[in-house]
Amino acid sequence: MARQFPRLAAALGLALLAPGLASARTVEVDSTTALISAIKNAEPGDDIVLADGTYPITGRGKIAANSQGTPDAPITVRAAHRWKAEIRSSAIVAFDVTGPNWTFKDLDIRGTCSNDTDCEHAFHVVGGANNFRMIGNRIADFNAHLKVNAVDRVIPTGGLVEANELFDTHPRQTGNPVVPLDIDHGGEWVVRGNYIYDFHKGAGNEVSYGAFVKGGGDRPIFERNVVVCRRHDETGGTRVGLSFGGGGMEPANCAPNFNANAPCEQTRGGIMRNNIIANCGDVGIYVNDAPNSLILFNTLIRTRGIDFRFAGATGEARGNLMASDIRTRDGGTFKDGGNMTRMRSGDLEAMYRDPDLADLRLKGPVTAIAGKGGSEPRVTNDFCGRKRTGAADMGALQSSLGDCPTLP
Repeated sequence: MARQFPRLAAALGLALLAPGLASARTVEVDSTTALISAIKNAEPGDDIVLADGTYPITGRGKIAANSQGTPDAPITVRAAHRWKAEIRSSAIVAFDVTGPNWTFKDLDIRGTCSNDTDCEHAFHVVGGANNFRMIGNRIADFNAHLKVNAVDRVIPTGGLVEANELFDTHPRQTGNPVVPLDIDHGGEWVVRGNYIYDFHKGAGNEVSYGAFVKGGGDRPIFERNVVVCRRHDETGGTRVGLSFGGGGMEPANCAPNFNANAPCEQTRGGIMRNNIIANCGDVGIYVNDAPNSLILFNTLIRTRGIDFRFAGATGEARGNLMASDIRTRDGGTFKDGGNMTRMRSGDLEAMYRDPDLADLRLKGPVTAIAGKGGSEPRVTNDFCGRKRTGAADMGALQSSLGDCPTLP
């Protein structure tokens, strides 16, 4: 017993040093009322588990997630079985997240408003909601499935959006922004491995984006995402794949200065790498007043290519594969590190199963792109996470390594 006592004392000491871990609870819910209560009374480390079933969120209310998790003891809201907990929201915002260290995982969330303008966001993440995690959810029929922005100059930082399926089942008849991932002011957000498709703004200016960071976003990373602007909904609207800068934001609302007399860098030091973007009526990648943007080893199919626009748009494009061009507009500049542009559609169709819908399973030889990207230490893996050994293939896939499924 004497030899075991020090171990027991050490374990007790660790428990005292980690109260968040010691107080972690599993909270099982099976109704909207129980879900609201669990989120309202959440404590650091809580694991809020939704049973299979339907959870209506109605009226103009929202579920407020304002408790404070910690980095070591985040608060998690998740489905017991992936996509079997069905959130059905007719509220303007389903979940309003203002507290730090919240994770939402494996939920199926749908907007059910008869008027599209009334279903704005599945998640509104604001102010001090640092380290927000949105993982493995299926979300449909909102104007901006995720909306992020500062409040009183406090900026959400360190967010992660990973492995979600985001889409709309019909054109959004609204003048409000239509952007599945609308990240304003965010600091060091990572958007990774998501499948985004059929975002179509059917009213107002009819311009929509798959995802953007703007308004003074700092060092975002977009990687290994699949964006199909037109999958089932094939006509109408001006649709852009991914953007640093989006449609821009006025200097008075732009971080970090929030000053009408100071210039606005829409996004600083962003990285886009290993993304697949297909079937857009406009550009696949749009860099708008976003200095030091790195656009690396992306595959763009049936888009109008890449734009660097306005004097603040600078950076480098390297290793990108596309059937179109990289353009500078209105004073934008970039360093051309070597890209494969104006690739013939027939050549892409000879290599891949269905490139228009981003199905890049192998169909034929890939000699046209194999090893043509050279050595690139900033992109060591490909879309599937495979090691790029030696000379990199052009585009998001190291296709010379063999087949790589690109769709869920």
